[in-house]
Amino acid sequence: MAEENGAAPPQVKMQVLAQFIRDLSFENNVALKGLTGTEMQPEVQVGVNLDAKARSQPNTFEVNAKFKVSSVNKVNGDTLFLCELDYGGIFLIEGVPQEQLHPFLLIECPRLLFPYIRRIISDVTHDGGFPPLNIDNVDFLALYRQEIARRQAAAQPAVN
Repeated sequence: MAEENGAAPPQVKMQVLAQFIRDLSFENNVALKGLTGTEMQPEVQVGVNLDAKARSQPNTFEVNAKFKVSSVNKVNGDTLFLCELDYGGIFLIEGVPQEQLHPFLLIECPRLLFPYIRRIISDVTHDGGFPPLNIDNVDFLALYRQEIARRQAAAQPAVN
């Protein structure tokens, strides 16, 4: 409707002000427990949690992505390694309508952070004594939809 009046829709402005590791841990259980054996069939699992909050400056938000990556030996169930990364970014965002801000923060902002998260996990697994792990792309839109569906299901009253 704004275009009918000759006015252009507001331009979305997004600027990454900072990126940082909030917390990082890596456990190499192969080295810690002295696990040996030639029968290793690693299975990798990746868990992702996202959070966003407004900061005190106008139009400034902090987005945190928590990745938990574990590798288990399919042969005997032993944990090979566990990597946990909590990575944050501070964003300046203007021109996004209020009703679209929540999905914007939890979809678009993590997309910008993801290449750095992937590199850190790759470097840490390599430096931890394993082949570099390049995790697959994460579909942040699907994650957002799953979380909204989970919250709606949790809000439904139980039927006896």
